[in-house]
Amino acid sequence: MTDTYTPPKVWTWDKENGGKFASTNRPVAGATHDKDLPRGKHPFQLYSLATPNGQKVTIMFEELLAAGHSDAEYDAWLIKIGDGDQFGSGFVEINPNSKIPALMDYTGDTPVRVFESAAILMHLAEKFDAFLGPQDNRAEMLSWLFWQMGSAPYLGGGFGHFYAYAPEPMEYPINRFAMETKRQLDVLDRQLANSEFISGPDYTIADMAIWPWYGGLVLGRLYNAADFLDVGSYTNVARWAKMIDARDAVKRGRMVNRASGDPSEQLHERHDASDFETRTQDKLDAAE
Repeated sequence: MTDTYTPPKVWTWDKENGGKFASTNRPVAGATHDKDLPRGKHPFQLYSLATPNGQKVTIMFEELLAAGHSDAEYDAWLIKIGDGDQFGSGFVEINPNSKIPALMDYTGDTPVRVFESAAILMHLAEKFDAFLGPQDNRAEMLSWLFWQMGSAPYLGGGFGHFYAYAPEPMEYPINRFAMETKRQLDVLDRQLANSEFISGPDYTIADMAIWPWYGGLVLGRLYNAADFLDVGSYTNVARWAKMIDARDAVKRGRMVNRASGDPSEQLHERHDASDFETRTQDKLDAAE
């Protein structure tokens, strides 16, 4: 308790006091409006946004296609979370948690919904028997995959929120989550000191899950916090991050469903491989 704030006996929601994301956060689930989702021609329909969690799945799809899995063709539809698209009835039917990414798999007799980024990565990896690593190292790979799912909320919802998005800077939460973020970077740095990739010598979905968050952080793409966190001191993480960043499939995956930044790297929707050359935002702007 402090002199400026004492929690009430029963908390109630004040939607005017939510900071930058007040319009997209609420204490209840369910749809706020009726809106059907579009469906394209491919067996996989992805509804997402190029946040770190969204990038995991588009990178996976592009890596599958690059590896020769032509059956992994997909349509990627932009979900504008700032506009509340994730609360439309069609999206909530796929993901009752109203978070991106969400996937519909129409490859079988019965359509399958998959939500949560790690679940989608596992679903696709098992379907195509790809990027799982050797069987005798599966437990190690899964451990790192789920390490990411448990750890990244401290980086994103913790450090990122209080450092970059809170209505005003607050010393205690910034210090608390900066400490935890640096501890996590140290965990990765120690692992990568003796391992080319996260779980061993093979590139797996564990790398695809961890890289958009922690790779993005050390590459200076998250929260403008590289100097604050002294990311250059994590040399093994930096080596790994740059190596994955150079992969062509990763470059393409980062572009899909991107709605901000360099227009030449924004591919709002992806329906065909040729879209990377013809439908980025700079090309669309030039055609107007």
